Amino acid sequence: MKKTVFLVAVIATACVQNLFAQDSTAASGLSGLLTQYYAIKDALVAGKATIASASAAQFVKTLHGLQQGIVPAESKAALLKDAAPVAASSEVGKQREAFAALSTDMIVLAKSARLSSEPVYQQYCPMKKANWLSSDKAIKNPYYGSSMLTCGKVVETFNQ
Repeated sequence: MKKTVFLVAVIATACVQNLFAQDSTAASGLSGLLTQYYAIKDALVAGKATIASASAAQFVKTLHGLQQGIVPAESKAALLKDAAPVAASSEVGKQREAFAALSTDMIVLAKSARLSSEPVYQQYCPMKKANWLSSDKAIKNPYYGSSMLTCGKVVETFNQ
């Protein structure tokens, strides 16, 4: 009887640890994806097309590297489709256009999954009529860079 109880306890512990490990893997994968997104945003704020392109390529690589099911297939397809033009372009203007769609996809993901243990701020540019995500409340507009750096406002906070 003692051996049976012990065996059941060991199996239950292993199952619970496996569930926690999967949650941890998902959280670290999504956090890495968000970090790459922020790198794209920061490059666009600075007007650095080469860095934005490289960051978008890394974003795509990170997304491909996530275990199946961490990001829903529909979201993954949309993210890949909208990150590709940023990675392929060497023109900041074109990258900023594509970034608007990528940001919309990331906001959808942020509303359905925990991307970070830190707050994630959804910000809005009224001139562009587009949103983006930021790790900081301070507005640094990726759509206009230095010409309208502080144009925008925080519209939602994801305290995950």
